[in-house]
Amino acid sequence: MPLTVSASRLLGRLFLLTVVAFSLLMLTKVIPYLGFEKGILFLTTKSAATNDNSLFRLGFYVHITSSLWVMVAGLLQLVPALYRWRPVLHRWLGKVYVVSILTLAAPSGLVLAAFANGGLAAKVGFTMQCVVWWLATWKAYRAARQRRWLLHAEWMLRAYAVTLAAMSLRLESYALYYFAGTKPIETYLTVTWLSWTGNLLLAEVLVQSGLGRWYVRGFQPRKMPAVQEVG
Repeated sequence: MPLTVSASRLLGRLFLLTVVAFSLLMLTKVIPYLGFEKGILFLTTKSAATNDNSLFRLGFYVHITSSLWVMVAGLLQLVPALYRWRPVLHRWLGKVYVVSILTLAAPSGLVLAAFANGGLAAKVGFTMQCVVWWLATWKAYRAARQRRWLLHAEWMLRAYAVTLAAMSLRLESYALYYFAGTKPIETYLTVTWLSWTGNLLLAEVLVQSGLGRWYVRGFQPRKMPAVQEVG
């Protein structure tokens, strides 16, 4: 049964509020790391050799900071009213989002994947996540450069779904551990894959249901050419 307009708006607002709340939560978790101490919080799960590795530390600090503003920039890209109010701001935030993922967040994620706990399954899972994240973002950027707005919207939805893997990972970890009773290692290895593949699957369902077209209509100013179909 299709959702009513009011129900759709309510779900959209709940989604926005959830991402905003998670972004603020992540900010409180990132701040303690900015003192560059080695033996705190997540870093205590790493060996002394890993903590002393300059490549790991560079990747870690680049990833936790860039991923935070990428999440916020991507969220703002999903607000049609912002585009109608300030189209230039939308384009500027889009450039920040794309460049940050392609040059900072995804490459640094690959570095962290090489040092991931949990063995080969975790390393491959996180590596694949970063590769898919990079490629989806690149395809969204290419479509925008070609002015293929429908294709751009659809790939941006897929790319942002992977961006939100950090949020899904924590929510799914909590659900599996406290409600399903899985062991810590089982929980960790499951969410390593589920956090981004599950998001991608949901994004694809939404794309095939026409969410990309809805965004193109919402963002389309009167003078913009007609939507170009995916060729």
